Amino acid sequence: MTEEQKSFYPDSRAENERLSFAIQAAEIGTWEVDPVDQLMRWDDYTRLLFGATQTGLLPYDQALQYIHPDDHAQVIEAVGWSLNPASNGRLKIDFRIIDSNSQLRWLRCQGKAFFNEQGEAFRLSGTAQNITEIVHLQDQFKSSERLAKLALEGSNTGWFSVRLADDHLDYSPLLAKIMTGEEKSRLNRAFFIEHIHPEDLPIRDAAYEVAAKTGKLQYEARFIWKDGSIHWVRVLGTYDYDTDETPGIFYGTAREVTDEITAQLQLKVRETSLLGAIELAELATWSMDVETGVFTYSQRFMDWLGFSNATKQLDEAFNPLPDEVRQSVAAAIAATLKPGSSGVYRNEHPIINRLTGQVRIIHAQGQVFYNLDGKPRVLSGTARDVTAQRNLQLALEKQVEERTEELKSANEDLATINEELAATNEELAASNEELTESNQLLSRSNENLEKFAYVASHDLQEPLRKIQQFSDLLRIQYGNTSSKEELTYLERIQSAARRMSTLIRDLLSFSRISTRQETIKRVSLDRILSLVLTDLELLIEETGAVIQIGPLPTLSGDPTQLEQLFQNLLHNALKFRQPDVTPQVQVKSDTVEAADLPLKIKPTRSARTYHRIDVADNGIGFDEKYLDRIFQVFQRLHSQREFAGTGIGLAICEKVVLNHGGFITATSQANRGTTFHIYLPAA
Repeated sequence: MTEEQKSFYPDSRAENERLSFAIQAAEIGTWEVDPVDQLMRWDDYTRLLFGATQTGLLPYDQALQYIHPDDHAQVIEAVGWSLNPASNGRLKIDFRIIDSNSQLRWLRCQGKAFFNEQGEAFRLSGTAQNITEIVHLQDQFKSSERLAKLALEGSNTGWFSVRLADDHLDYSPLLAKIMTGEEKSRLNRAFFIEHIHPEDLPIRDAAYEVAAKTGKLQYEARFIWKDGSIHWVRVLGTYDYDTDETPGIFYGTAREVTDEITAQLQLKVRETSLLGAIELAELATWSMDVETGVFTYSQRFMDWLGFSNATKQLDEAFNPLPDEVRQSVAAAIAATLKPGSSGVYRNEHPIINRLTGQVRIIHAQGQVFYNLDGKPRVLSGTARDVTAQRNLQLALEKQVEERTEELKSANEDLATINEELAATNEELAASNEELTESNQLLSRSNENLEKFAYVASHDLQEPLRKIQQFSDLLRIQYGNTSSKEELTYLERIQSAARRMSTLIRDLLSFSRISTRQETIKRVSLDRILSLVLTDLELLIEETGAVIQIGPLPTLSGDPTQLEQLFQNLLHNALKFRQPDVTPQVQVKSDTVEAADLPLKIKPTRSARTYHRIDVADNGIGFDEKYLDRIFQVFQRLHSQREFAGTGIGLAICEKVVLNHGGFITATSQANRGTTFHIYLPAA
């Protein structure tokens, strides 16, 4: 016998008594096996667990006879493995025994093998525990689990369990069908995760993070089946913890909720549309819990009432109502809730903001919703601010009343006016005869004026030409012998004759424009300005002027008069230039709607659109307080010595514009130039 074997038979009776006393309370037996001599020793409690009668040492094979035949090989294999150094000497096995009374009992044996330096086992010792009740409970649990699984299958719900230690997955075929579209077996967790819609993976990850803290899992995600179809699945789960509070197994269920989610989304769309319509219509919403009498308001209603909280008790909810309508509103609500009523509430009444005192008139309407017992549960509805409409209605009613009185008075006045009109018609008939006679006289006057203008242009110009001719002869013949004073007188005579000739020509032009009927045709102002620039070519060259002309319109008018208009304006722009400053003139055009005309612009012919032509220069300008004078005949702002002229040019311009149904004005500043604004009808 070796020393190691000798240690198997120590005189340790006292020690065994202490150990036996310690483990009796735990209802655990002890045993030892000598693997070399194939002997076994057990305590009394273990012997009783095995149902044996022999005490002390007994052959190992004899102890194995008590083990259920179906578990015999499993026990031998487990013991043999524990005696292998590769097992680290650990033994743990559950098995059945049949005692001498033929009773079946479940035991759990756990032990530890000890090895010598050569790696040979010389001792295997451990404990034995009766786990019959535990196994029965497990069987009951498994039975319940099978029933639960059947219930889940019946409700189209799949189940799964995950052993977290090795990520081992068990699941029902229905779970695979719900998540992948196929009832496949032997799938791992990664395969199921691959079927989750990529956009919903963050939802699953977030749910598992919460579950790690709370022990409960819940999420809804889209799963993509093999055929490409998309299905909503609701996953629920819970962790089963070990004794050390470490998650051991994760259980869960999965159920397809595509129809439910679709219905929720459709409901959400309808709710969003309804809220959008309510917001667009500027409606407020409200509801009353019939049982508690609590009112709930939307934010818009709270703003109307001056409330900061969305819910109010019935008495407080009536506070914003004026005293004279509280009773009627309460009665209307009571009538709506009364059995046999239609359940429809409609009322219109004022409310007072309790913070600002602002009074609004609201039109409220609602519907009663009933519980299963047919009793009113909630009165819910909307309210619309009709203050503006009612104020307008009152104003219109007042206006109608006033107009009725005015109409009555007007009818009386009309009767009087009709009498006066009868008398006026007689006067108008006489006036029309006088007007016809006046037009004839005016026509003859214009003819006489044209004859006078012809005489003035020929008969008056002839003496002036004689004066100029004889003055030129005197200068030629006696210029070298005349004194300086005589030459000065001669020059003054010639200058006066020239001014008189110019004045006669301008008067003749003004007279013709005033009396002659226009020759109306479509006229291109671009063409007119081209002719004007040709006429003024020498003056432009002498002054070095820069003329800029933008695109100009084509309109109906008299070409001769329009040419006179722009020639006078451009000539003035060059004449009234600043010393030592290069003259710059800009002509541009734009269109103006009649409604946008400045108030001071009063064209002589109405049109929907007008052409505005601006003629701007950088000349000496003038003070705008003289604006009314510059278009009058013979009105001058400068002396003859400063600037030659007759004071008729701008009067001619105004006459041409008025003849064409337009209006002319100017803006100016001294030494900053002048801009003439011409408005002509576009059609």
